[in-house]
Amino acid sequence: MGQDLLVGVDVGTGSARAGVFTRDGKILARHENPILMRRTDANFAEHDSEDIWTAVCLAVRAALHQAKADPADVVGIGFDATCSLVVRDAAGAPVTVSKDGEDRWDTIVWLDHRALEEADECTRIGHEVLHFAGGVMSPEMEVPKLMWLKRHLPESWARAGHMFDLADFLSWKATGSLARSQSTLTCKWTYLGHRIPGWQQDFLNLVGLDDLIEKAQLPDTATPVGADLGPLTEAAAAQLGLTQNCRVGAGLIDAHAGALGVLGAFTADVDTIDRHLALIAGTSSCVMALSAQDRPTTGVWGPYFGAVLPGVWLNEGGQSATGALLDHIIRWHGAGGEPTRDKHLAICRRVMELRDIEGLALANRLHVLPDFHGNRSPLGDPFALGVISGLTLDSDFDSLCRLYWRTCVSIALGVRHILETLNTRGYAIDTLHITGGHTKNPLLMDLYADATGCTVVEPATPDATLLGMAMVAANAAGIYSSLDQACLAMQQGGTSRAPNTAARSQFDRDYKIFLQMLEQRQAIDALE
Repeated sequence: MGQDLLVGVDVGTGSARAGVFTRDGKILARHENPILMRRTDANFAEHDSEDIWTAVCLAVRAALHQAKADPADVVGIGFDATCSLVVRDAAGAPVTVSKDGEDRWDTIVWLDHRALEEADECTRIGHEVLHFAGGVMSPEMEVPKLMWLKRHLPESWARAGHMFDLADFLSWKATGSLARSQSTLTCKWTYLGHRIPGWQQDFLNLVGLDDLIEKAQLPDTATPVGADLGPLTEAAAAQLGLTQNCRVGAGLIDAHAGALGVLGAFTADVDTIDRHLALIAGTSSCVMALSAQDRPTTGVWGPYFGAVLPGVWLNEGGQSATGALLDHIIRWHGAGGEPTRDKHLAICRRVMELRDIEGLALANRLHVLPDFHGNRSPLGDPFALGVISGLTLDSDFDSLCRLYWRTCVSIALGVRHILETLNTRGYAIDTLHITGGHTKNPLLMDLYADATGCTVVEPATPDATLLGMAMVAANAAGIYSSLDQACLAMQQGGTSRAPNTAARSQFDRDYKIFLQMLEQRQAIDALE
């Protein structure tokens, strides 16, 4: 098999995945383990970080076994994760973020919206840091969550001695390093990667986090993505089934790792990288656009400097619930039930049969605004609500299929709304690179091309996010001279699908209605 194997680890909302790769980006094996999440109400979601670390270790060991890999051949590993907040005490033990005080629940999940009021307060302050966060603070970011923790769980705040974004927590578990990635700090902690100093202490003072840097043991300077954080500790190597010859790369937020996996290959021509959009689509959807220039866009996170590739700016849009919304529609409808993969596929097959009969006009008086968990982009409104217009008394399976289809349409139109907003700021996006669970949904994959008018590329690699982390691992191990060289050497290409020009008029009509419904919702919300 040879030397120089690499391991990428991706921790999502519900599972931890690990992949074993060759130095040229070929995946040899992949394994996934579930992780726990506790929901005490609609706005609260918590992880047990020790459970996550255990799941990571099991996934790495299983992937190595499947690949028949010698642990001594693995020279690099990288960890990405959701932007969840981990709280530990000075000795490194878990500190509760839960109202019931149970320490095992030490992590506030990215999708947790307990800090809506704190996020709104940050927005009203109007500090310059918001210029590099889309003009609006999201409850998904760490600063509002930290404010909530300090105000509502003062005992936990007093006990805290370390606070991490989840990706940085995993690197710390692996190496003992307190370095923090420029991806996590810039995107979620209001660190300005293009400034010296990067921390804006006056903003932290204004939001009551004057002691954050010391309390969380945050560094003065963020570490570039992919930088070598050092070797695995003896304990971590034993737990992961690796050796201490394995180097650890500074990680990323999970969606950013996916962007690296699909867009890193275009870094050789950074001046035209702004034609390409990465869509990392699963439970939620993240939209990543890279540029040589900073392009502030209201309602779109960023511009973030060096958050995916050193020296390159990132704008990040997204939809807070997409796969989760389709699951919800199935559970909610009388003909639905549990949203298993087989259930989704059965609905997709029936939609295709109905489309063969009725064409693209299928259920075209049924319209959906998909903001059931707020609008992350381009409105930047966490208080936005979903809307369904055009319901009847039908409650059979076909009525579920029609609603599912039109919800898929609305998700694709939401992506169109984001990319058209970006294109007003200097981007020229005409190609979508899609990775994640949505690649398994044929309706969405068709719609992402037809409803946006863009060429859709599905990566050849079975997991672009893990590939992105293998690129990080290769850089940390010194296999390539830089992260962009690792990306060029390890990229795997993909298959393209052009939009169906015959569908243009239908989806242009749907998009006009979509925009009109957004205006109508705003007008209704404004009524006293």
